[in-house]
Amino acid sequence: MNEAPIGVFDSGVGGLTVLRALVAQLPNERFVYLGDTARLPYGTKTAQTVTRYALQAAEALNGYGIKCLVVACNTASAVGLPAIRERFNTLPVIGVVEPGAEAACDASVSGHIAVIGTEGTIRGGAYQEAIRRRRKDARVSAMPTPLFVALAEEGLVEGAVAEAIAHHYLDALFTREVAATGRPDTLVLGCTHFPMLAGAVRASVGSDVRIVDSAITTARKVGELLVSCGAGEVDGGAEVRFLATEGAERFARVGSRFLGRAIAAHEVGLIDL
Repeated sequence: MNEAPIGVFDSGVGGLTVLRALVAQLPNERFVYLGDTARLPYGTKTAQTVTRYALQAAEALNGYGIKCLVVACNTASAVGLPAIRERFNTLPVIGVVEPGAEAACDASVSGHIAVIGTEGTIRGGAYQEAIRRRRKDARVSAMPTPLFVALAEEGLVEGAVAEAIAHHYLDALFTREVAATGRPDTLVLGCTHFPMLAGAVRASVGSDVRIVDSAITTARKVGELLVSCGAGEVDGGAEVRFLATEGAERFARVGSRFLGRAIAAHEVGLIDL
């Protein structure tokens, strides 16, 4: 039995969708979640900057004696994972990109897969590379959808505004390009904010497109990883410690929507990285 916590970090509150899936998958584990709210968003920053921030967040969580690290940020997973694994070479580390890519390849019949994410995630090409590595026949259409992040954080996740912006981005992949290139049959939500907008996305792409939520697939992979390295099977209920680098009140207010339960400001500890 290993009662050490699982560390989870993101640039802000988006990774709480991953934490939510982790708690559902691993209801007896302890977690330490760090949101680097003072320096978000990661998605518009250079790969070098994101890697530096990610290493600092991993270092902070490692100080809590974690048994596993989950990089619950698509941008950090896309560019910073190799550096984290090299620095912490005895610690199991898992990101959200590889599980999402694997699930997309398994779900797609045609091999035409669409990926949406932040500018940094799409520009870095990690999803595209991971999908093509698994399926040689894959055709990947990738598009940044930055306004989705703001919508999720403002709570505008359903209704006319959310659906209009979803159509603004996704019609190019799922409507106008259809005649020329064929329609993707699978869509990867390549940002931890995007599961909040799943309803608006579904209304835009239609009922026949398979939507892959990397939060859920990552949680499953973490469970498998813990069992394989003998770090699972703990007793008790899930315990979560919240850390942020700025704005405990905003973290609690916005994060409550992402986590699906109330977070009180006094539950959020502030740290410097």
